Amino acid sequence: MDFLPISLRLQGKPCLIVGGGKVALRKAELLLRAGGQVTALAPAFCPELERLAQEGKLALRRKAFAVPDLAGCFVVIAATDDRALNRAVAQAAQQRGILVNAVDQPESCDFILPAIVDRAPVVVAISSGGRAPVLARLLKTRLESLIPAGFGRLAELAGRFRAQVKQAIADPKRRRSFWEQALTGAPAELLLAGQGAAAEAALAKALEESSALAPLGYVALVGAGPGDPELLTLRALRLLQEADVVVYDRLVSTEILNLIRPEAEKLYAGKSRGDHSLPQETINQLLVRLAKEGKKVVRLKGGDPFVFGRGGEEIETLAGEGIPFLIVPGITAALGCASYAGIPLTHRKYAQSCLFVTGHRQGDRPNLDWDKLVVPRQTLVIYMGTLGLKEICQALIEHGMPQEMPAALIESGTTARQRVIVATVATLADRTRAENAKPPALIIIGEVVKLRAKLAWFKKTRLA
Repeated sequence: MDFLPISLRLQGKPCLIVGGGKVALRKAELLLRAGGQVTALAPAFCPELERLAQEGKLALRRKAFAVPDLAGCFVVIAATDDRALNRAVAQAAQQRGILVNAVDQPESCDFILPAIVDRAPVVVAISSGGRAPVLARLLKTRLESLIPAGFGRLAELAGRFRAQVKQAIADPKRRRSFWEQALTGAPAELLLAGQGAAAEAALAKALEESSALAPLGYVALVGAGPGDPELLTLRALRLLQEADVVVYDRLVSTEILNLIRPEAEKLYAGKSRGDHSLPQETINQLLVRLAKEGKKVVRLKGGDPFVFGRGGEEIETLAGEGIPFLIVPGITAALGCASYAGIPLTHRKYAQSCLFVTGHRQGDRPNLDWDKLVVPRQTLVIYMGTLGLKEICQALIEHGMPQEMPAALIESGTTARQRVIVATVATLADRTRAENAKPPALIIIGEVVKLRAKLAWFKKTRLA
C-alpha cells in the first residue's frame, strides 16, 4: 500500500491552493465541501473561481507564489500547469511540516485526493495511488449506482439510536446482529424510500422486540418494467439482490429473474386467462406470512405495480396487518413498449391525450365505455386485449372509429423477442391471428402509429 487512507477534518482549517485554473477550481470545490477555509493564490483566476470569491466562499490572492504564503496553512495543494513550480511548492511545504498535494505528481505528495462517493456522513474513497486516476473514476461511477443516495441518512438514523441500542443490548455479538438486521431490513428500506418517520418507528419497534425469535420483515412492491432488464430502477435492482424471497408474476421476463440473488427463494404467483396460479387473496396473505417470518420480500410485477397490477389491493392488506412496505415504481408497459416501437403516445400533430384501458372480457365481449374510447386526437392503449382483439376492434368501429385508423400490436416489447404488427383498426385482429401473435402484448390505436415508419429505432437481437 503506497498511501494510507485517512480522513482529514478540514472544518475551519486554512487551506491554500496554488493555481487559478480549472484544476485549481475542482480542488477548491472539494475542499469547500469538506468545510475548509480556502484561499487560492495565482496571478490570474478562471471565471468560476472569481464567482466563488464574489459569493464569499473563498479568498483570492493575485500574486505569484512565495514561501511566506505557506504561513499558517493546514494543507496545501499545488495545482498549476507548471510542474517545476508545483514541485517547489511541495518541497517548501514539506520542509515546514505542512501536508501537501501536487496534482498529478504523486512523488511530490504527502497525500493524494481520491475519487469520492459522497453519502455524507458515509464517504467512500477510491484511489489508484496516483497510477491510474481514470480507473479510480470508473470504479467510482460503478459504486455511485450501487450505493443509494440516501445512505448518509441511514448512518444518521443509526447514530441517533446508537446509545439506546448499546444500553438495551449489552452483548456485542447480539448487538452486531441487531444492527445487521436493522440496516438491511425494514428501517433501512423505509428510510431509503423517503419515509423518515416510518423508518424511525420501525427501528424503535425492532429494538423493543430485539429479544423476539424472528424480527419483522418487510415487503417491497417492485415494478419490473416491460421486460428489458436495463430499464429496472437502481432501487429495484438492489432490492432483488438483497431479497430473501421474490414473489413474481407471469409478465416478469427471464432476464430480470436472472438478476435475483441465487440464494433467494422464488415463488411464482402468475396469472393468465383461465389459469390463476394463486388467487389474489392467497397472494396477499402469502406476503403477510413471509414478512411476519422476518423475510425481506420483493413482490415483483411486470410494468408498474399501480397500473393494472393490483398493487393497491396488496398494500391494503399489508397496511391492515401492520407490515412495513415500500413501493418501487417501474416503467409501465405502455411507456416502454411504445418507446421501443417508435410510437409516441402523444404528439402535437396527432394526439393531445392518451387513455389506458384493459381488454378483460365479461362474458363474450370486452366491457368498456366505448364512447370515451372513440375520441378524436386521442391515443388508445389497451392492456391484456389480445384474446378479445377482434371484438374490441369491431366495437370501436361500431361506435364511430374510422376503419382506417392506424393500429399496432407490440408483442414482448422492449426485449430481444419484440415484434410489432402494424395495421388498421379494421385489419389488426386478422393480421395478428395470421402471424400467431401471443401475450404479453400491448395494443396501440391512434394516428400516432403512423410515426412508427419514421421513428422505429430499436433493432432487436434475437436470443439463441
